[in-house]
Amino acid sequence: MALFREQNTLITDQPVLSNPALRYIMYAVIILLTSVIHVLFMGFITVGSVAPDLLLIVCIWIALVEGQMTGLLIAFGAGLLFDIVSADVLGTNALAKVLSVFIAGYFYNENMSRHMLGTYRFLFIVLFCSFIHNLVYFFFYIKPTDINFFSFFIRYGIATTLYTTVIAIVPMLVMARKSEY
Repeated sequence: MALFREQNTLITDQPVLSNPALRYIMYAVIILLTSVIHVLFMGFITVGSVAPDLLLIVCIWIALVEGQMTGLLIAFGAGLLFDIVSADVLGTNALAKVLSVFIAGYFYNENMSRHMLGTYRFLFIVLFCSFIHNLVYFFFYIKPTDINFFSFFIRYGIATTLYTTVIAIVPMLVMARKSEY
């Protein structure tokens, strides 16, 4: 019986997907589903014309769990995929997500990554990286003659940053609950 307990604890202490190839396939599926959800269902939770960036939350999450280089590759792929799916200007989301995940990668700590995802530190990282993302993205989005960049960014960039951070509370609470057990 003791042998069974030892084997059982070894199994439960291992990460769910210890094979990197399976993790990356899982990340690709999550990003694909998040892109589809974002394009199809985001109109239901959009307030005014402000919508949270679910892909950015996923990319920051991956960068904090896997590290900066993996996060950069996934952010580039996710941004490019979203540009294609949403018929946006090709490369703007990819550039903005890569820059914000590059910054998020500096917060990566191999020993504390799972714990940090369940704390308020995750929300501050999302807030900061979302601000950088929106600054870069909306810089390329507006036409100089239409509206002043700063008033446009205050109206849409800051609101999108705050809305994305509010939505990031959900995965933070899920990880906080997991760490209790």
